[in-house]
Amino acid sequence: MPQRQLTGTRIRERRMMLGMRQTDLARDVDISASYLNLIEHNRRRIGGKLLLGIARALGVEPSALTEGAEAALISTLREARAADPTAGAETDALEDFAGRFPGWAQLLERRHRRVLELERTVETLSDRLTHDPHLAAALHEMISTITAIRSTAAILAETKGLEPEWRDRFHRNINEDADRLAHSAKALVGYLDSNEDEEEFELSSPQDELDAFLGDSGYHMPVLEQGGEVDVDSLIAQQDVLQSAAARAMARTYLGRYAKDARTMPLIQTIAALSQHGLDPSALARHFETDLATVMRRLAEIPESAAGSPVGLVSCDASGTMTFRKALNGFMLPRFGAACPLWPLFRALSRPMMPVVQVVRQAGRGGGVFRTYSIAQPSAPVSFDEPPLFEAYMLILPVEAGERTRDLPAEVGVSCRICPRENCPGRREPSILTDGF
Repeated sequence: MPQRQLTGTRIRERRMMLGMRQTDLARDVDISASYLNLIEHNRRRIGGKLLLGIARALGVEPSALTEGAEAALISTLREARAADPTAGAETDALEDFAGRFPGWAQLLERRHRRVLELERTVETLSDRLTHDPHLAAALHEMISTITAIRSTAAILAETKGLEPEWRDRFHRNINEDADRLAHSAKALVGYLDSNEDEEEFELSSPQDELDAFLGDSGYHMPVLEQGGEVDVDSLIAQQDVLQSAAARAMARTYLGRYAKDARTMPLIQTIAALSQHGLDPSALARHFETDLATVMRRLAEIPESAAGSPVGLVSCDASGTMTFRKALNGFMLPRFGAACPLWPLFRALSRPMMPVVQVVRQAGRGGGVFRTYSIAQPSAPVSFDEPPLFEAYMLILPVEAGERTRDLPAEVGVSCRICPRENCPGRREPSILTDGF
């Protein structure tokens, strides 16, 4: 039932909430009670002067009766229904349900959003537990210390007539190992309890440091947009988050390529071209006479306000390892480990220099629909002396609600470990969500 046809339902709900009788409302607006009854049961259309009179009598804006306050509820209910199509929820009854039972609709909305939050928490923790190198090192240290304590204790318990000097030494070893174990356990608990968004979160790899640096800057470097010479080393030295030499080297490479992209596609000209071509990588590549990878990187470098839409970007090298991540709301990226093999990014890697455009939907209740553009290009100038190494890019753009796509979205995941898809041909390992959590 279209939302405007629920005007009568909203009038009845508002009247009953005010404790007003049907005859009283009918008298206030100068119509018969029987005609008002037909309106309240959505059997008569209403508008114009009568709608204004009823809204005035009920003390609400006319739009609250014609449009209702349940539009967001209906959107969330549709999202919940799409996430579990086997439940048999009647799509054509959503508007009627939200209009007649707004309290129940709000309850379902809150439960659905809570489930999404819990799933994201599980995905994050599973990702850390499975692939976090810092966590693996901490657990290895704890296990080694426990083994040492057990071995020393076994010697003390099983050796008869142990000399006092050796006994004291073993006691001292146990005490030192136990103290180290306590400190390791405390540090591990603190690490697991830490919030990745807090400043004290310990970055576990050079890639983490680079991601943090780019995230803090919003992936946009105004100092590099001016076109002049910039002291990149001085810029890097000012960034406390770039602690390791490897991270600083990676940042130097990134900033050097950023400066080159900015010279190829200056910011002012890029914004002007966007107003003409939109977020079309092919059209922009022709406009600036450059390659698709440069355009994709550039779209991820400019501010969202200039692009007119949020933009996500991932890249990987020839091994399939992700070398760059700019996340987009609704399209999750794994922090550690391998990504979903069904991503168009990897299909482009298997077809160098062949552009791939595909609409995808990420599996799970929170997954949105996105249009992706992918290309694999040589990461360095090509020569006859050695085979080229390729780097693949995937630009991710949201598909707006109601926007039509030529093909049905292809369903992809985040990574196999936390993917709810069943019978997936690309699955490498069982998912912790296969039991329907």
